[in-house]
Amino acid sequence: MSNAEISKRRDAAVAQGVGMQTQVYAERALNSEVWDVEGNRYIDFAAGIAVVNTGHCHPKVMGAVQKQVGSFTHTCHQVLPYENYIRLAERLNDVVPGDFEKKTIFVTTGAEAVENAIKVARAATGRPAVIAFGGGFHGRTFMGMSLTGKVMPYKKGFGAMMPDVYHVPFPVELHGTSTDEALGALTKLFKADLDPERVAAIIIEPVQGEGGFYPAPAELMRGLRALCDEHGIVLVADEVQTGFARTGNLFAMDGYDVSADITTMAKGLAGGLPLAAVTGRKDLMDAAAPGGLGGTYGGNPLGIAAANAVLDVIEEEDLCNRANELGSRLKQRLESIRQRTPEIVDIRGPGFMIAAELNTADGSAPNAEMANAVRAEALTRGLVLLTCGVYGNVIRFLAPITIQDEIFAEAMDILEASIDAVKARG
Repeated sequence: MSNAEISKRRDAAVAQGVGMQTQVYAERALNSEVWDVEGNRYIDFAAGIAVVNTGHCHPKVMGAVQKQVGSFTHTCHQVLPYENYIRLAERLNDVVPGDFEKKTIFVTTGAEAVENAIKVARAATGRPAVIAFGGGFHGRTFMGMSLTGKVMPYKKGFGAMMPDVYHVPFPVELHGTSTDEALGALTKLFKADLDPERVAAIIIEPVQGEGGFYPAPAELMRGLRALCDEHGIVLVADEVQTGFARTGNLFAMDGYDVSADITTMAKGLAGGLPLAAVTGRKDLMDAAAPGGLGGTYGGNPLGIAAANAVLDVIEEEDLCNRANELGSRLKQRLESIRQRTPEIVDIRGPGFMIAAELNTADGSAPNAEMANAVRAEALTRGLVLLTCGVYGNVIRFLAPITIQDEIFAEAMDILEASIDAVKARG
């Protein structure tokens, strides 16, 4: 069985709307390495898009899942509840940023977490409108893609978006938008189009994910917090991609001096099993009537068991500090490459959530062609990379935080060789 053979079957069986960045079909994986069906080895700098922060098949996580499999796999928490769901909720209530009493619900995907955060905010405030940011990504459900600030490929062809959703620019100095301009856009929105007393929530990624790994400036977060306090608006932090040690803190919002009212999380929460959560102020989370939140698979026992183990691993292996250490090494190597690669116009990101943005050599335009060429070249050499950004010109680095030092060093050599090879081809 070959990758090419499976790819032909995939083309015949799977809808083309499920995009794919590689035609490498995984057979097994361990920590930061993946082997395909042909026996080829790859170093994984995608981690399932920041999902396996604790590495593929971490023994503690797998042990917890196997133990749970031996007991039961599903009862539906709303029918026959289970204690480890409660224990995980208690732990998240303790560690999610915010000096206030919290409550938590569990769902299955990041988009579902975002949907429920908006439901909670609307139920608690009695208001309909929601504000999001250009370049932000919040999922592929109708509310999720309405909140997402990028048309291609997420909105094109899907008809009218959800009503009462508004977008303002996200501050990116490299692209000519300052924090003052972003906050000014909110003021203009409130003056021209939207009564702030109609706004239920403002949702923001502390570090934009699909949008290009742009960290939100501290001044923006402070401004949003003040604005939300002034008008009774719920501030929602979408930590689906930034959560669970990825940014060098357990949550990216730990790096700010203000807190959100509601936090959404998924991806890194359960070490590869589908689980998402919404944690927020107790008074907000209790606004919905019984039955208004939840779902058949929300808080599946296997995902809950895995997530409790993931939190243990992050603490026991000090993965927040490990993320900062690895991110520092990666930035240093990228800066070294940048000395002879003028196309690299920016290197950014907290912890081990790092990106390199590429423009044309004269700096005049985004260089998606080169970003994709580096990604493709690295894949031929055994390194899995991802691109992102509104212009598709950003290479993002999301290896497991548990990656071994020698494999990290090997990956850096492949990355440098790949960039040099693309440059040499012109």
